[in-house]
Amino acid sequence: MSGHPSEAPTRAPDSSPLSGVRVLEVGGYIAAPYASSILCSLGAEVIKVEHPEGGDAFRRGVDHASPYFAQYNAGKKSVAVDLKQADGVELVKLLVRTSDVFIENVRPGKLEALGLGSAACLAENPRLVYTSVTGFGEVGPLVQRPAYDSIGQSLGGLYSILNDPDDARLSGTCLADLITGIIAATGVLAGLVARGHGASGTVVQTSMFEAVSTLTIDALTQLGETGVPPTRESRHPQAQNFCLRTGDGERLTLHLSSSEKFWHQLADLVDKPELKADPRFLAYSDRVENYLELRAVLEPVFSQRDSAEWGRLLTGADIPFAPVLNLADVVGHPQTGALDLMTNGVDQTQLVNVPWRFAGSRPKRETDVPRIGEHSREIAVTVSSEPKVRQLLESGTLFQALENQPTDDIAQRANTLTSSEAL
Repeated sequence: MSGHPSEAPTRAPDSSPLSGVRVLEVGGYIAAPYASSILCSLGAEVIKVEHPEGGDAFRRGVDHASPYFAQYNAGKKSVAVDLKQADGVELVKLLVRTSDVFIENVRPGKLEALGLGSAACLAENPRLVYTSVTGFGEVGPLVQRPAYDSIGQSLGGLYSILNDPDDARLSGTCLADLITGIIAATGVLAGLVARGHGASGTVVQTSMFEAVSTLTIDALTQLGETGVPPTRESRHPQAQNFCLRTGDGERLTLHLSSSEKFWHQLADLVDKPELKADPRFLAYSDRVENYLELRAVLEPVFSQRDSAEWGRLLTGADIPFAPVLNLADVVGHPQTGALDLMTNGVDQTQLVNVPWRFAGSRPKRETDVPRIGEHSREIAVTVSSEPKVRQLLESGTLFQALENQPTDDIAQRANTLTSSEAL
């Protein structure tokens, strides 16, 4: 923890990359909590500011037992404080003074109205990296619209790219929320690097609408090339990729790209060397133009052998391929284990580790999931006096979870966060 705003954060040797960095989070659901979870996994101390009644909406009324809350908040410390009370805001301002990063994803204008906007927080701590995550940014016609993952995927173009023309459907998981968290974390890290080079604090702003553009950038390039908005199969001819059913009903994915080497090796492997001289498939440009015909040639061939045999043959021929795995397969895959990508959390919840290794080692995720306000007193007394903290607790502005308090007791505290308060 950097103890004073004028002091640069210090790092112990051989520690996690963000050891000594304190992050203050005011957020809910996924975008900001995922961003700060990444920072937490990299060694930062993350203090999560929650409402005393219900906390983060992803607790879903079961406090720390929610697997979704655990995935994005394990390892953090929870301070439950009522920001509608002036002395609650003042406590958070004291925490701002001792923090390196402030990250939030509430509706534009709400924190400013409480006195916790970027200008107010930077006045408290000029070295602060204040990070704001919104649905649609700070300008434009959609600023005040509520934003959730499906809204971001829809407005950002993902539903059109992932589906066939005139057949828009929901995707199978949240993509917009997660990429927004990653982009927010990237912005925080850039702000910390700049500060480390002598810059003052800064305001980092991103939004779901902007973050999704990092996933659609290739499709946007294709739009510029062809003038036609891409859909699900638009890129397949260019990439020369195929998803083919094998004799045992499984699916294999091939990705040949523009390499003549892979195409020639595949033609030989499937015992159809004549395809290499077929004018429809002679050059890469021919295979792009006649992609559907080439797929029609390969489909019956791959149905003649099971997936295991095709796997052996394709591996031996050094052709890029992969079986189509479900997530249970991914978790149990030996490559997942070899890379140490997962950590068993509470109740065997699979927590995903950060996707980096430093000097060959991957930072380990903390598995403890904080209860609402579990660390309220512990954190508050580091910036305020004992009598003042006692007063905050007695008034209900600050809430401290009791040791071994049944989850049902906390679940009965109505969740006052509304859908309009979080991204």
